[in-house]
Amino acid sequence: MWFDNHSHLTTLEDDPETVVADAAASGVTRLLTVGTSVADSVAAAGIAARFDNVWATAGVHPHDAKSGIEGLVEALQAPFVVAVGECGLDYHYDHSPRPVQAEVFRAQIALANEGDLALVIHTRLAWDDTFKLLDAEGTPARTVFHCFSGGPDETAECLARGASLSFSGIITFKTADDLRAAALATPSDRILIETDSPYLAPVPHRGRPNTPAHVAVIGRYLAELRGETATALAEITTANAISLYRLEA
Repeated sequence: MWFDNHSHLTTLEDDPETVVADAAASGVTRLLTVGTSVADSVAAAGIAARFDNVWATAGVHPHDAKSGIEGLVEALQAPFVVAVGECGLDYHYDHSPRPVQAEVFRAQIALANEGDLALVIHTRLAWDDTFKLLDAEGTPARTVFHCFSGGPDETAECLARGASLSFSGIITFKTADDLRAAALATPSDRILIETDSPYLAPVPHRGRPNTPAHVAVIGRYLAELRGETATALAEITTANAISLYRLEA
């Protein structure tokens, strides 16, 4: 049974009931819906409260950093919220000024450390600054780099800080050789899988909206790449997610 470690149920076209049911039919029995702003985090927590197999995070994405984090502390206290994030740095789009991204990321690292919560990181073209901020603030004990997009070097840096890596549908893309090398270098106790739906649908669904049901496609691909059975990888990635977010098995 698979665990979609990162989805955005607040932005999918279908209603959450349909999405969750479709996911279950594909063997995806647990989901995490991730907040990207304070308002989105509140909405994510509201969706999680409607299901016994969906949890939420509360965080401010670097794109939304310019709006600040007022209200985030309260959002983190909602039932079924199990992590801070997604948060981090994005130097590809720069929708928020980089100093503001850094300030908001730093604040959310602190919230995770203070609250003993998991931290969900988004980083794009900003590896060095991401690592510098984590080192300055202290990497939370339970940290995951979502939609990991680095290669072996970035893998080593993340693992050295005790972090886990979450692989998305990008792993199935033809040009993702470095990412496949990273997946092979990731220990079994640090690996997770996700859809990041509605984004980044895996091959052969690329070009269409993604959905949590597709985590099974990603998982089977990743298992074959690593020379493991899909059943074994489903068990370990689910166990890793349960441990990371301190959920009941």
